[in-house]
Amino acid sequence: MSGISFRSLTFMLFIAFLVWSSSIETCIARRGKHWRQSKYGAAASLSKKKGKGHGHHSYHNGGSKPKAPPHKITPSPPSSPKPKAPPPPKEKAAPSPPPSPKPKEEVPSTPPPQKGYGHGQQSNIFDVLDFGAKGDGKTDDTKAFQAAWAAACKVEVSTVVVPAEFLFLVGPISFSGPYCQANIVFQLDGTIIAPTDSQPWGKGILQWLEFTKLKGITIQGKGIIDGRGTGWWQDAPYEDPYDDERKLIIPLNSTVQERPPMPVRNELSGKMPSIKPTALRFYGSFNVTVTGIKIQNSPQCHLKFDNCMGVVVHDTAISSPGDSPNTDGIHLQNSKDVLIHGSNLACGDDCVSIQTGCSNVYIHNVNCGPGHGISIGSLGKDNTKACVSNITVRDIIMRNTMNGVRIKTWQGGSGSVQGVLFSNIQVSEVQLPIVIDQFYCDKRACNNETAAVALSGITYEKIRGTYTVKPVHLACSDSLPCIGVTLSAIELKPLQESYHLYDPFCWQTFGELTTPTVPPIRCLQIGKPSNNRVESDHDVC
Repeated sequence: MSGISFRSLTFMLFIAFLVWSSSIETCIARRGKHWRQSKYGAAASLSKKKGKGHGHHSYHNGGSKPKAPPHKITPSPPSSPKPKAPPPPKEKAAPSPPPSPKPKEEVPSTPPPQKGYGHGQQSNIFDVLDFGAKGDGKTDDTKAFQAAWAAACKVEVSTVVVPAEFLFLVGPISFSGPYCQANIVFQLDGTIIAPTDSQPWGKGILQWLEFTKLKGITIQGKGIIDGRGTGWWQDAPYEDPYDDERKLIIPLNSTVQERPPMPVRNELSGKMPSIKPTALRFYGSFNVTVTGIKIQNSPQCHLKFDNCMGVVVHDTAISSPGDSPNTDGIHLQNSKDVLIHGSNLACGDDCVSIQTGCSNVYIHNVNCGPGHGISIGSLGKDNTKACVSNITVRDIIMRNTMNGVRIKTWQGGSGSVQGVLFSNIQVSEVQLPIVIDQFYCDKRACNNETAAVALSGITYEKIRGTYTVKPVHLACSDSLPCIGVTLSAIELKPLQESYHLYDPFCWQTFGELTTPTVPPIRCLQIGKPSNNRVESDHDVC
């Protein structure tokens, strides 16, 4: 029993020893395998991650993720290979030279600005200098202006630049649509001058600088448009029309001058065409703005708007001598929704002339003089039909002008003028401050005719200052009297100079005086004419 027990015990001990020794080898094998994976796998994945610029962790770079972080099993061995991994970073650092963004970043700035842009990288700026303009006042820059406009025409919200401190000689030119993009700006900071020899003008051109059939065209800047019209004025034909109101201005010596004196002609006379051009004209355009510039010495009218809708003129100066013939400041024709304000107008004819087809015109805060005042008309010439309505002229200063505010029509015309307000007009040494003349004639002789342009709803208020010939002249048609003429707060005092002084004059003028006037205007007929006829097709517009 004891023997069996001893053998059994011995056998059991032997079996236990075998089991124990096999477990030790298995543990050592597992440990060695795990070490090797940590040793080489960590270094390899480290080199991969270093190449990507990440930190020293290797577990985010693909492959099989260890089930347990090796740091917990063998903290010291994994850390030793990481310092030895510098070779991979050095090899990966070599590709970092290809950060050649620096040379590439310099590439965009190296090419010079494209021709016509002239302002760095702004592709909507077109400087006339970049298109060949010299700006020396002698070289003809017309083609350069045409080329700059042709380029700008293709780009919406583009700008044509005429730079300051240059003098550009430009012949007759048309900046025209209708295929141009909208909202073009003509930035005028330099000076544009007109040719003074006849060759560029041919047999005669009606305008010098013309903008036609455009939408949203703006001319702005501090530049000058100089028509250099002296040569044209000297060559003005004796048959040119002249302002008929001169017949009302009688000098004290009773000698009536039929026409103003013209310069003595010399051997150069007749070199310019008989047709005198307007300096700046807009035709058939929408939303037109003119601001900041100066227009001077135009051969004829300085600034004209014809068949335009939505016109704004402000902070603009117009200047020519008071004796320059037919040089209207601003001429409006067939144009609607017009605003003129904050401008100085000095010329040899009307500061503002409002012709047929105009409506919704508002003029305020304007200085006028010298010149012939602000006029509606002349209308109805050669038996034509004229239509003007909704005109407001207020807050105006007039100095040394022939007329103040005036309406002038021809006998034989048709149509109507209605809804006109002249308010807060300050006159100083004005010959004829308030004028309606339905017998206007700018020729030597005109026929008497019964037809006339109908005038109604004309209001004059707060017109004050000094006059030199006649304070009020209201001459209306015999067959079609003026109706609805209202006068209030009129204070006009005489200033004795070299002309006869006359009392207020009225003919076939009906309306009311809402306040006493100075001087008293007793000639106005209160109410309506007894033979007041119903409006006919002749008057309707």
